[in-house]
Amino acid sequence: MKLKFVSDQQFQLDAVASITDIFQGQAVKQTNFSVASTMGSGAQGELGYQIELGYANKLDLLDDELLENINRIQLRNGLPKSTDIQGRNFTIEMETGTGKTYVYIRTIYELNKLYGFTKFIIVVPSVAIREGVNKSLEIMEEHFKSLYEGVNCDYFIYDSSKLGQLRTFATSSNIQIMVINIDAFRKSFVDPNKPDKANIIHREHDRMNGRRPIEFIQQTNPIVIIDEPQSVDRTDKAKEAIASLNPLCTLRYSATHVETYNLMYRLGPVDAYQKKLVKEIVVDSIKEAGNFNRPYIRLVSVKNSNGFQAVLELDIKNRSGVVQRKQKTVRVGQDLFDISGEREIYSGYIINNIDCYPGNEMVEFTNGSHLHLGMEMGNISEDDIKRGQISATIKHHLDRELRLVPQGIKVLSLFFIDRVDNYRIYDSNGNPHKGKYALMFEEEYSKLIKLPKYRTLFEDHSYMLNDDTSMVHDGYFSIDKKGRIKDTRGNTLADHDTYNLIMKEKEKLLSFETPLRFIFSHSALKEGWDNPNVFQICTLIEARETLTRRQKIGRGLRLCVNQEGERIFDPQINTLSVMANESFAEFAENLQSEMEAETGVKFGFIEKHAFAGISYTDDSGKIENLGYEASENLWGFLLEEDLIYTTGKVKPELKEQIANDTFQVPPEFEHVEHGIKQVIRQSLNKLPIRNHNNEVTAQLNKRVYLGPEFESLWNRIKYRTTYSVAMDIEKLARECVDAINKMPAIPKIRLIQESARIDIQQSGVSGELTSVKVLDQIDIKHSLPDILRYLQDETRLTRRTIVRILIEARRLEDFKNNPQKFMEAASDIIKQKMKLMIADGIKYERVGDLEFYRQELFEMQELKGYLKSNAIKVEKSVYDYLILDSNTEKEFAQMLEQDDEVKVYTKLPPKFIIETPIGNYNPDWAVLVDKDGTEKLYFVVETKGSTDSGQLRLFENYKIECGKKHFAALETGVTYEVAEDYAVWKLGI
Repeated sequence: MKLKFVSDQQFQLDAVASITDIFQGQAVKQTNFSVASTMGSGAQGELGYQIELGYANKLDLLDDELLENINRIQLRNGLPKSTDIQGRNFTIEMETGTGKTYVYIRTIYELNKLYGFTKFIIVVPSVAIREGVNKSLEIMEEHFKSLYEGVNCDYFIYDSSKLGQLRTFATSSNIQIMVINIDAFRKSFVDPNKPDKANIIHREHDRMNGRRPIEFIQQTNPIVIIDEPQSVDRTDKAKEAIASLNPLCTLRYSATHVETYNLMYRLGPVDAYQKKLVKEIVVDSIKEAGNFNRPYIRLVSVKNSNGFQAVLELDIKNRSGVVQRKQKTVRVGQDLFDISGEREIYSGYIINNIDCYPGNEMVEFTNGSHLHLGMEMGNISEDDIKRGQISATIKHHLDRELRLVPQGIKVLSLFFIDRVDNYRIYDSNGNPHKGKYALMFEEEYSKLIKLPKYRTLFEDHSYMLNDDTSMVHDGYFSIDKKGRIKDTRGNTLADHDTYNLIMKEKEKLLSFETPLRFIFSHSALKEGWDNPNVFQICTLIEARETLTRRQKIGRGLRLCVNQEGERIFDPQINTLSVMANESFAEFAENLQSEMEAETGVKFGFIEKHAFAGISYTDDSGKIENLGYEASENLWGFLLEEDLIYTTGKVKPELKEQIANDTFQVPPEFEHVEHGIKQVIRQSLNKLPIRNHNNEVTAQLNKRVYLGPEFESLWNRIKYRTTYSVAMDIEKLARECVDAINKMPAIPKIRLIQESARIDIQQSGVSGELTSVKVLDQIDIKHSLPDILRYLQDETRLTRRTIVRILIEARRLEDFKNNPQKFMEAASDIIKQKMKLMIADGIKYERVGDLEFYRQELFEMQELKGYLKSNAIKVEKSVYDYLILDSNTEKEFAQMLEQDDEVKVYTKLPPKFIIETPIGNYNPDWAVLVDKDGTEKLYFVVETKGSTDSGQLRLFENYKIECGKKHFAALETGVTYEVAEDYAVWKLGI
């Protein structure tokens, strides 16, 4: 199988545009330089040389022009405003599993297409990520060839034994991508007086005509992409190494930035989960229930801030004689017999010593027992717990296979272990044998697959017919020289082959042809690899946990694929079950704490710039952003009203006002009231983690489903339509002329004079910039590109229409000032006006009586939800439980359920779609209202947080307009409505 990639995911296109738009106004341009290369010996034994032409990236824009572009993008994305360009470092924050690698590779192609840049270096922190990036370049190659026809791209991993690749990198006019570890060029700065200690890339080399290999890179002025910068340039030496590449600019991609330079795009964890861009997280845990017959003790924490103290978890008897598990703070000399409520089983457990030394935190008792941090005693045996985790993970896996295998989706489960001899051991002769976890797995798997519930899997699906349990699981571990697996740290040379295997077999693992479905991996292998079809993750860790919760879930967050390699976007399918070593509440709280520490995003805080990106429609019909100054004024209002702290943390009073819908904005901001409330609500959102114990499966409510009222409703909405688009070219031309005429002036291209001090040392020649001047008095002459062809290619309009727009707009002097910037601005205006007119010019027609959606759509899907989060019990809908996507939907559904006039309603299934020019659209609700018992009204309702078209995203508006025209074309008496508030909607009917 081959993985297929989706090219039109809006959030990825937004991330790409957030970088490419930095260079708006830059012409397509390269600069050339000479590269000397050895030809070999001549007839008289003399050495001959050939001069080759090198190709470098070239930037014409001044820093103030870049900063203007940067601020415009930041405002668009609602991000903090930069005040300088910070060494041309740009930050992109994307949650794990959302396609960060795809985004920066596509950005490479777009930068080449728009501006002619050809030289790119991807710097990575580890072998794992290097192999992952190289694999991504390989499997995405065909995809990008189809998107960018005729564009050649060469990529390679830097190898110090193949320095000829650097000459090709410098001299090729194709896109060149070099992937390199930071360790391969960081060591030139340890001791300049000892060049033999430097990386080879920094040493003079005979094969490079006595030059240092890095000089070939420096002359190309490459665009440097740092993958996981928090692990790449966290030291001054590493930053110096990055600067030695002489980058045109540096693009920094990660989910967890430590340092943020010019934040251009942010897709945080909450946004990613709420927009269904990654799998939903469901937490399960195995724990002992109600066994208080042994002295249970767990060491939670130790500290020495006010004398040596420890927090222990114990089974304590209260005054009523009831035993409950609680945490208590203890000191040396205290007796657990007294603390436990004089429970005899704790006799002899007196605190003898508390050790707070980092790495050796522990508590010792007078009876000789001791506990290290995080460890416990008195529960059922650790092996029994691990067996329970393994069994529960296998059961979750098989349950998923029952649902997903018929849909062509391979299910994988991942077990993390910290000692490989728990999975595989060797006897004195070096022969391998199964470790205890491998034996536990095979025993539990063999028992479960014999259950009648799962036999259909093996009878109906050929790829699972192999009953040999040893074939369905395997381990990915590093191997020593004797071929034995071994423990490693995850960043050693021995790990190289392990990562290679994982990466190279990524697609193989996804195929039904491979019987392997359960993967055991070392907990050290925690970064740089994942698999989209990992649906269960279980950690079988005996010692202190080495994986953070974010690292655990990161291995399986990506949306799954089917046997055709196609990405599946159904949220009912994309759930990740985590078998945790803690309760659901503890896991959720700790995961949120990790996210705050690693991403800098604080839950429950409002930043001063938070409202800047709110959009609205002004009096002229133009969409504008609120802006940074207005956002700060709003933040100040919240502070003055005592609704937030000076840190921006939301106070309970604001939470209450938002929950009760009593919050009032200042009069001057009433036109963006909904957007303001939405920003505040988003700041209060927590990560939607589900508790597996609250899982429910929605069943058909046959009383409703087979009833005459639902049949009547369905027969009115079920028909399909086809659409055509007619555009009023006359109106389009007039609006484009008006908009281009009013756009800001485009200044002339200016020359910039840079002065630098040259420093010549044994280690090489370097330059330090001392001054920068703009030469306004120089009038730059340049050839004018074919603007008609450019605009035709971008807009697909006829030359006649384009000529008319340009002449009547009377802005061709701006074209002479800066041709590229003018063409980009004119193209953007024309394309925006065309998009706005598509919805006006679209027409729908019903496709006869035989083309319709069958009612059986509701029988074809299995819906799972979680009480207390996204599922509610209902009576008047097609299912007994409703699975909901937002609080807006939840509130609307509860009102539908309580309204006596609503006889039947349903959420429309995902496969009920309306085709539109910008993609398929799935409406929210179908509702039948019996008005006073005299009139039956049929509705399709779209629930939105706002009905103001200026505050809805542009593409949402398109789909809503298409929805209105689709249902009008059916002519069955059904009405399409957009509802923000239930009461307002009901009054309108």
